[in-house]
Amino acid sequence: MNDQHEHGALGDAEYAEFMELAAEEGFDVEDVEEALGEAGHGPLPALAVVGRPNVGKSTLVNRIIGRREAVVQDKPGVTRDRVTYEAEWAGRRFKVVDTGGWEQDVLGLDASVAAQAEYAIEAADAVVFVVDATVGATDTDEAVVRLLRRAGKPVVLAANKVDGMSGESDAAALWSLGLGEPYPISALHGRGTGDLLDEILKALPEAPPQRFGTSVGGPRRIALIGRPNVGKSSLLNQVAKEDRVVVNAQSGTTRDPVDELIELGGITWKFVDTAGIRRRVHLQEGADYYASLRTAAAVERAEVAVVLIDTSESISVQDQRIITMAVDAGRALVIAYNKWDTLDEERRYYLEREIETEMQQVAWAPRVNVSALTGRHMEKLVPAIETALAGWETRVPTGRLNAFLGELVAGHPHPIRGGKQPRILFGTQAGTKPPRFVLFASGFIEAGYRRFIERRLREEFGFEGTPIHISVRVREKRGRNNKK
Repeated sequence: MNDQHEHGALGDAEYAEFMELAAEEGFDVEDVEEALGEAGHGPLPALAVVGRPNVGKSTLVNRIIGRREAVVQDKPGVTRDRVTYEAEWAGRRFKVVDTGGWEQDVLGLDASVAAQAEYAIEAADAVVFVVDATVGATDTDEAVVRLLRRAGKPVVLAANKVDGMSGESDAAALWSLGLGEPYPISALHGRGTGDLLDEILKALPEAPPQRFGTSVGGPRRIALIGRPNVGKSSLLNQVAKEDRVVVNAQSGTTRDPVDELIELGGITWKFVDTAGIRRRVHLQEGADYYASLRTAAAVERAEVAVVLIDTSESISVQDQRIITMAVDAGRALVIAYNKWDTLDEERRYYLEREIETEMQQVAWAPRVNVSALTGRHMEKLVPAIETALAGWETRVPTGRLNAFLGELVAGHPHPIRGGKQPRILFGTQAGTKPPRFVLFASGFIEAGYRRFIERRLREEFGFEGTPIHISVRVREKRGRNNKK
């Protein structure tokens, strides 16, 4: 098993053969190893950025990820497509879970801050707690500290808005929170963020414990996701009731998502239930963001996401966002169209057109038409989940992949751009869960051609029900063959 960790999914013999091929084509050994390392990684460790409103969480997230995309409008209740971002520091990659997007004071500040923080903490391996050093520790900050203590995750304390030496004493006062050393930073100007990131890397595990599949033969984990009121609870109740239900409902506190062991089709599955998380109140503006944070936490803990869509309504932007979240997280995917039995001929006709246009980007995901209320077609759910998991775990041997790529490039070469014709030279599948490919090329490969390669990979090798990641490394102009 060791060679798998060193070389991604490549065994020793395959790795040696592959590196020889790379050297022949003029690729730098370190460059190739780095590409394999990046593509072959398992799940990345996750860092949650939490704190009360207006302490600079989103500014810090933007600083960590190195670009301004976390929040476009810095005002409470702004909904966004994503709550997780990839970041890199000192050669290590990790994910950042941003809780800056929902800061509604509808339940009283303590409750709203706690609500968003707890879902982020649930999905994280370590936490950065951001406090405004110019204000000092407030009652709300103290409430978040209690939450962090209960969660037991490693915490790094960021004392923000320290713009110069005069602010250092404000930062030092935050020792009183009992979370260890406060790191004085200015997220806005970047001051001190390097030291903070060094400390974050110490707190994050090298690779997170697999939240799924840890025990051999243990139950596979399913996240049942979808927008509010789409029928997630009904579906869970239906599958549970049908097959004499819950073997174990573990629940540490009232805020934990409830994981239920349910037998379906003769197999025990673990359902990570987003619907079962108690709703405190019907929240207005912040509700979409709040739901997406909950969904992100559930998806992180699952292997396969079953997205439930209400067929009585048009497929919405929110449905597509939820699907994108599962795809971005690299999970196996099944789409379940609920309330199918209630549709008349006209709605069914228009729905099929919607699926063709709106769901084109996930045409590879198995589809089941179900009724959560009556239990109709529920028996189709298990085969669809098994198909998606099989695709998610599929690996193509390097030799077979390169034979396929050779035929592909010969039959459909990349378009000529600027008088040059870039070529895919060779490639390998560096990882599974989901399948991750690294292709090595003589020049820049444009997005349209990458999509074409993905389509052909699916036609040739299946990969039903799983996203595919393709990264391309271009040969640097060096070495005796490549001098200009």
